This record gives sequence, C-alpha cells and structure tokens, in this order.
Amino acid sequence: MFLFNCLMLALPVVFLVASAIIAVKMFEKGKSKKQSVLMQLFSFAAVFVICLVCPIVANAATGDAGAAASSALSDGLAYIGAGLSTGLACIGGGIAVGNAAPAAIGATSEDPKAFGKAIIFVVLGEGIAIYGMLVSILLIFAT
Repeated sequence: MFLFNCLMLALPVVFLVASAIIAVKMFEKGKSKKQSVLMQLFSFAAVFVICLVCPIVANAATGDAGAAASSALSDGLAYIGAGLSTGLACIGGGIAVGNAAPAAIGATSEDPKAFGKAIIFVVLGEGIAIYGMLVSILLIFAT
C-alpha cells in the first residue's frame, strides 16, 4: 500500500516533467507553438483526472464507504476548488493587468495628471486575483 501511495504521488510530477520535455523537443523539431501548448494542456488535463480519480479508487479499494471516506473526498474536492478559484482568478487578473498597465503608462506619459485615474484601472485588475484568493481561503477553512 505504501508503494502504491508513493507511485500515485510521483506519477503526476513525472508525467508533467515528461510532457514539458516532449513539448520542448516538439518545438525544437519544428512543430508549431500551438501544438506544443495543446500537448501541455492535454497533459495537464490527464494529470488532473489522475489526481481526481486515484483517491476515489483508493477509497473504494479499502472498502471505506463510511463518513471518513466521504469527508476525505469532500476535503479533496474543496482543495481542488480552492486551487481552481485562485488559479483562474490570477490568470484573469494577469490578463487584465497586462492590458491595463501599458495603457496607464501611455496615459501617464502623455499627461502626468492622469496617473491617479489610470492606476485605478490597474488596481481593479489586481483585485480579481485577491477575490479569488479570498474565495479559496473560505473554501479551505470552511467547516
């Protein structure tokens, strides 16, 4: 059982490292960036499914159909939700800041008095990531 748990912990890491190496080799051989990125996304989805399914299979194999298995599954899904809320909010915040910050710099270079108005839009983009972090904190510490 210990060996199985170690394998299940090492498998996603090995899979993601191998997919990164394969993507670099694909790009060096002349494949397009789009194909390399799609391969990375599919490997991430495969690791996500493996990480989601393996604890369920492990609980089913031990015969724990009681409250402990249900609690462990709900805790795991809460952690996945917390990670998704933070990750997706940070991606959205990065996109917002990536578009707003150059515009704010351009507006400030033309009129230095516009700095206060321009920086508000950059801060609003960063607020999205903070909201995602707050949601994940609420999910983790909810009883």
